[in-house]
Amino acid sequence: MTFNADKVKAVFLDVDGTLRDTDDHYVALFERGLRPLLGRAQAPRLARTMVMRLEKPGNDMLGLLDALGLDGPIGRLMEAVARRRPPRLKDPHIIPGIPAAVQQLAASYPLAVITVRGATATYAFLQASELYAYIPLVVHGLSTRRTKPHAEPVQFASQHYGLQPQECLMVGDTTVDILAAKRAGAQAIGVLSGFGEEDELRAAGADLILPSVAELPGVLINSNP
Repeated sequence: MTFNADKVKAVFLDVDGTLRDTDDHYVALFERGLRPLLGRAQAPRLARTMVMRLEKPGNDMLGLLDALGLDGPIGRLMEAVARRRPPRLKDPHIIPGIPAAVQQLAASYPLAVITVRGATATYAFLQASELYAYIPLVVHGLSTRRTKPHAEPVQFASQHYGLQPQECLMVGDTTVDILAAKRAGAQAIGVLSGFGEEDELRAAGADLILPSVAELPGVLINSNP
């Protein structure tokens, strides 16, 4: 399918790997643990390989938990823990160019975040990264009965803005983002700033691939002067 910018009336954004540089953050954590065993030379390479290899099983597990109806109870437990110990983000690890891009997009489109994360962690990131003022709608892991890769979160955000899913765009770095969009009937853009690889994003149905959300205003706003 060919991406059609003229149809887009709202933009929905994933968080991890899309707005937040989660993979490099996890690589740094893995590297710190591996360095005493492997040394400074080999630890970074193995840490990155481990993080990238864990992405697909992680997405498969999310899909399985969703299908079994277990994502809700697990999500509520994690949210209760997060509320008791709210995260303190000294560094939100925001991807370069994202603040300016989100500000540009917000001037032309209603925006939403759609994530499998809980509310506490999501709002902590948005506030620490100063994106909160530009993204009025947060669809977190407990906002809907089903989570990505199910269509329901995309449908929920579309209905909130009084739009049809076909008028909306989902942007994310993994196949669960693309699948959620396509199952809802929305357009989908895959970004290479996170865990997903171009081939798998295209295979999941992405209408367009971009290096980062930082390039999105140039695609949307320049196409709709």
